[in-house]
Amino acid sequence: MGSLVGSLALVTACGGAEDDTARTPRPSKSSAAPGAGIVAPARIEVIAGPAGCKAEIRTEADELREGLCHSEQADYRITTFPAEKYKEAWLDAASVYGGTYLVGPRRVVSAEAEHLEQARDKLGGTVRRLKGAS
Repeated sequence: MGSLVGSLALVTACGGAEDDTARTPRPSKSSAAPGAGIVAPARIEVIAGPAGCKAEIRTEADELREGLCHSEQADYRITTFPAEKYKEAWLDAASVYGGTYLVGPRRVVSAEAEHLEQARDKLGGTVRRLKGAS
């Protein structure tokens, strides 16, 4: 997925200089994961805690921050974004590859599909299946 950062840069470079706050409401405390006490948007290090692992930050860029963490149950790739528009551009680019992701406010978590349901119980969000290129 390293090429997604380049794709994201290309996608966002082609977009206008719109103000993201005009279209995207600020997340509220109601977007917190049930029982987990995580208020969105959360940092990678905060998201990794309920997953039972400590994140190793792999990418720090203007458009996104990405970390990997390994728990006894699964390996997770956690990506956070400074604005919803960057998350949506990342998901558009990722749709070429397909896959299943746990998507929350300004964040995407990748793992084996069966582990995403468990993570959703702790983190909140929606499990989304993206179709790959045919």
